[in-house]
Parts: sequence; structure tokens; C-alpha cells
Amino acid sequence: MTDTTYQLTLELKSIETASPAAKEILLSAKKELGMIPNMYANMANAPALLSTYSHGYKLFRKEGGFTPAEQEVIFLTISYENQCDYCMAAHSVVADMFSKVPPAVTEAIRSGGPIPDQKLQALSDFTAIMINKRGRPSPGDVNSFLSAGYKEEQILYIILALSVKTISNYSNHIFHTPVDAMFKAREWFAYKAVRKVMGFFK
Repeated sequence: MTDTTYQLTLELKSIETASPAAKEILLSAKKELGMIPNMYANMANAPALLSTYSHGYKLFRKEGGFTPAEQEVIFLTISYENQCDYCMAAHSVVADMFSKVPPAVTEAIRSGGPIPDQKLQALSDFTAIMINKRGRPSPGDVNSFLSAGYKEEQILYIILALSVKTISNYSNHIFHTPVDAMFKAREWFAYKAVRKVMGFFK
């Protein structure tokens, strides 16, 4: 399937060309990762967008009450549902190298298959429900989430994750952000993946 999404023509911002507000975030990213991800360089064209993403992302990681593996399941599920090639690749690498997500779990999300962990499956299912039902889960949906061992407060943090991933996923869509070299090993193509919801390419 051909991607007919409009592509912004704005340049990637560097530390030298970014505004002072964006420059600080780019410097922080370079310090943490040893490079500036293309996604950040693109979003730096709108410093408020980059700042909101960075701030919300860090707060979700710090205060959401999810383990690193659970955080990655949430981000991967959102990126899968939004068909964001860039974030699927990036979070797959983070899942492998930093969050210690079992490879079978990451592969299940990437392919739209069943997750071999009941609690993580419940988390992924509820995250997808929040996206596809536009934040209107049924009592049964919430009960399944809570029965898996999660708390009501964590629903609000899933909303936070949805917010920051909407910023990054949609930014990557409109920029057609190329996957950075450090994420290339886990490259993912939305229109070639098995889509459990839409049923493409079965």
C-alpha cells in the first residue's frame, strides 16, 4: 500500500539551528543517547511540541507505576495501532536493550499476535481499547484491566502515554521520519505487518 500522507518540507533542526528551548532538549537527548534522533530533530521545528512530548514522556516513565517492560508494551501497542514505523523500531530496540522485554512479547506485539504473558496481554489489550474506543472503555474492559493487577490511577497514565505517543507517532507520519541507524535492526513496516484489526495481508 502506498503512503499518500503529505510530507512536511521543514528541515531537521540541529543544536546549532534550534531555538534555545529546543536546543536544551536536543542537548539532553544527545547526552543520553549519544546522538539526536531524527524524530527530535523534526519536532524541534515546533519547540512547544518537542517540550510537551519530552516532559510528558519523562513523567510517564517516572510516575506511571508501570515496570520498564510494561511501559514498552504500552508504547509499542500504541505505535502498532497508529502504524508508526519509526516508533515501532525505536521502542523495539529500547525493549530489547534497556527495558528487558522478553523477545517473544515484543515480537507478538510487532506481528499483532497473542502475547505469551497474561498480564502483559491484558495491558496491551486495554491500551488498544483506549485508542480504538476513544477513551470510552466499558465496565467490562476496565474490570479485565483491574483483574490483571493494575489500578484505576494507571488508566490516567495510559492516557498520558497515549498523549505523548500521539505527538510522536503523528509527527513521524507527517514528516515521514527516517529510522535512525541505531534503530535499523528493528525496522518495521506498518503495511507489511499482519493487522489483527484491519485484516490486511493475511
